[in-house]
Amino acid sequence: MKKLKFIYTLWLALPLVAVISGCQKQLERINQNPNEPRIVQPDYLLSNGIKANVDTYWGNEAAMEAALLYVQYWSKIQYTDPDRYIPAAANIQTVWSNFYAQGIEDFTTLVQLGDSLPNPNYKAVGLIMRAWLFQNVTDLFGSVPYSQAANIRQYLTPKYDEQKDIYTGILAELKTAAQLIDETGNPIQGDILLAGNMRLWKKFANSLRLRIAIRIADKLPEVSKTVFAEVGADAALLVADNKENIQLNYKASPNQNPVGRNRETRNDYRISKAIVDKLKALNDPRLTIYADKAKDTSVHDLIGVTNGLPVDSAARLGFDRTSDIGTVFKTSDAPAVLFSYAELLFIQAEAAQRGWLSGNAATYYNQAVTASLKQYGITDSLVTKYLAQPAVVYNATNYKQSIGDQKWLALFGNGLEAFAEWRRLDYPQLKPAYSGVLQGKIPLRFTYPSTEQAVNRENYKTAVATQGADVLTTKLWFDAN
Repeated sequence: MKKLKFIYTLWLALPLVAVISGCQKQLERINQNPNEPRIVQPDYLLSNGIKANVDTYWGNEAAMEAALLYVQYWSKIQYTDPDRYIPAAANIQTVWSNFYAQGIEDFTTLVQLGDSLPNPNYKAVGLIMRAWLFQNVTDLFGSVPYSQAANIRQYLTPKYDEQKDIYTGILAELKTAAQLIDETGNPIQGDILLAGNMRLWKKFANSLRLRIAIRIADKLPEVSKTVFAEVGADAALLVADNKENIQLNYKASPNQNPVGRNRETRNDYRISKAIVDKLKALNDPRLTIYADKAKDTSVHDLIGVTNGLPVDSAARLGFDRTSDIGTVFKTSDAPAVLFSYAELLFIQAEAAQRGWLSGNAATYYNQAVTASLKQYGITDSLVTKYLAQPAVVYNATNYKQSIGDQKWLALFGNGLEAFAEWRRLDYPQLKPAYSGVLQGKIPLRFTYPSTEQAVNRENYKTAVATQGADVLTTKLWFDAN
């Protein structure tokens, strides 16, 4: 009887669903404003998509309250729960929603507009930005909707693709994007990232291919090797100096850097003791750039704060007697770096060490360290002195430590990329938060937002069954060591 009752109820509900659906379509037709444009303008879509998603990438929920703390660039002197590995559920939801609804959805639309206009450069830029977003989303969460994402009409509850398939998929999309680019025609508007310079967009696409190839190097070495064989050593195809760093140059309010906006009203972040200690140990000239002096002039040193202190312990240190991050990162117009020349050289150093590029790994490594130092205006004489230190000299027998330590220093401020590479290389060897709640462990991923468990439950459960428990300490596929 219960089964018959269920079937009867279902059949009663079906006409109601049809009525609601029909009413919704009728309301949509009635509520269309004839004075508003029905076609999205690609220039607006591009500028808004870049700004919104770089804000998320560099901003509060993904970086300041999570990745920058996990990788121990920043620490907290107040409201220390995030630094103890207790993330706010709302923050996780914001990262997921912004990257999908404000990013992947918009750039998918831009790809479609590129086809319909037609303008291959809009399509290429849409593919590149969407690939960059998918790379960040899978870096953070692991298995996520990819092949069925941004197609709500067909896939209301998209499946989760495994990380391996996402990385190989976006490698193919980036290759396609680079091939689509027309450097001499089909100009684009609304490009607040690279000012319509399609040569730089091609370099960004190819450089991202190398980033992903090195990310999967321990899992799919043959795939990685093929990518390096195609584009790994051609400077004309890659970011070639600091002037070509891929970065969003912010402006005054309301278009200011998210860190600058944060410091207008908050004072609860400090530079981490971990990176201050490392910079001091290496006599690193970036120390006074990465950290500001304490406001209390009686403090004659740069004082980093231990990650994960209890609230009372952090409060006793004093706001004015500890160091915030450097001013260069806090100004309204400070750039948000998506990909740097130094990062590319570290990637090439590792590829050369693995035998995938010709050239000397130590030479690439020295060039990478030099590029990072020069990015902040360090003089040639100080660069030479720094590179000569035994603790800095490249060690081929433990290249992951040499590259891991220096790449961590070079990526300062770029929390999401540093978090991914720290997990992959296992260097530097960081100590877990002082009063962390993960039994002496550091987070290895973001957990899925609770809405996914509610509205996409079956696909969520399948992903967890394959990947592992939905907890901060579950290793992701690319994290092989």
